[in-house]
Amino acid sequence: MGRITEDLIRRNAEHNECVIFSLEELSLHQQEIERLEHIDKWCRDLKILYLQNNLIGKIENVSKLKKLEYLNLALNNIEKIENLEGCEGLTKLDLTVNFIGELSSVKTLQHNIHLKELFLMGNPCADFDGYRQFVVATLQQLRWLDGKEIERSERIQALQDFLVVEQQVREQEKAYCLRRAKDKEEAQRKLQEEENKGEKQGSLTGFDGRWYADISATLPSSEENKDHIQAPEIQEGECKRKKLDKSEDDLEFWNKPSLYTPESRLETLRHVEKQRKEQEKLSEKKKKVKPPRMLITEDGRALNVNEPNHSPLSSEARTVASLSLAATSSQAAGVSPTRPFMPAPIPASGGCSPCHPRPTLPGCDTHTISLCHHPPFLAEVIERHLGHLPPSLKMPGPSSLPPSW
Repeated sequence: MGRITEDLIRRNAEHNECVIFSLEELSLHQQEIERLEHIDKWCRDLKILYLQNNLIGKIENVSKLKKLEYLNLALNNIEKIENLEGCEGLTKLDLTVNFIGELSSVKTLQHNIHLKELFLMGNPCADFDGYRQFVVATLQQLRWLDGKEIERSERIQALQDFLVVEQQVREQEKAYCLRRAKDKEEAQRKLQEEENKGEKQGSLTGFDGRWYADISATLPSSEENKDHIQAPEIQEGECKRKKLDKSEDDLEFWNKPSLYTPESRLETLRHVEKQRKEQEKLSEKKKKVKPPRMLITEDGRALNVNEPNHSPLSSEARTVASLSLAATSSQAAGVSPTRPFMPAPIPASGGCSPCHPRPTLPGCDTHTISLCHHPPFLAEVIERHLGHLPPSLKMPGPSSLPPSW
């Protein structure tokens, strides 16, 4: 259920830089608002106010909107026209598809001398005999009623027949009020039955709707583990059963015949809101429930459940190979003692990273060369720095080393 809050108004006042005190147009349609409040205090400069398709049951708290010109309250739960005398600048009022049965309440609009357009179609009073004649004769400032222009001859005829039409309207109003009283009693009775039914189900099923039994002491360890493994299947079965029951209840609710009344609209909204909350709970449970970890199989084998704490290597890292070369002092005799044993960086065009010296054993020069799968290139590097190439490493292929090597 929605309420009119300052934050809601600011979010719908973007066209006015979210400033509400100087707001001239405000749209709050389809917000599930049940009560009209606060607007006359926060937005006194309003000229256009859209409140259609909500659940407002009474016109109130708008009398201070002196500049209001257009008020749209279509598709709400309003049963009576009232509290609009203070809207001195009102020129258009839309009350389409509400529950206005007291047609005589249109007399309160006689004070709105600037009112030119009125919409009452879709209300119970629009089905009364003499409805249009009564409104045309009562509100002589009107120019349009339900989108149809009022002719001068129509108004003269309505004024002539006003006394007879007024008596007919009052009798129909009285009959309608009696029916509405019965509808309200019936709706209240159904609501009470549903509440009692919910309380009864809650008392039978316990706290969360399930019965529990402590059987852990009678089960051996293997059976406990097996039941623990089957827990997700049991939970999934319960979820499916609950979904089936709820779908049947939902189908029964939508197929059940009901009158179009303010109470039925509120009941529908409560049903939809209940479904939404249940769906949110199910989604939260699905997120929280994790499948149990199997540590031991049925035949007693222990399973390895170690989890790595490092991320897998990237594709680039997997394509790089590392090679450690060891050479004795006699094999490295051809290397100049004045020049350190540091290979020049491999050109970027070769796709290889620079070499990094890393001595490991005494009397042995060891270097790690990172290459990208170039065996002929690797052989030339070894030959240049060692002065010779072992027979096992000789590979055919053209020379690809720069002269500086």
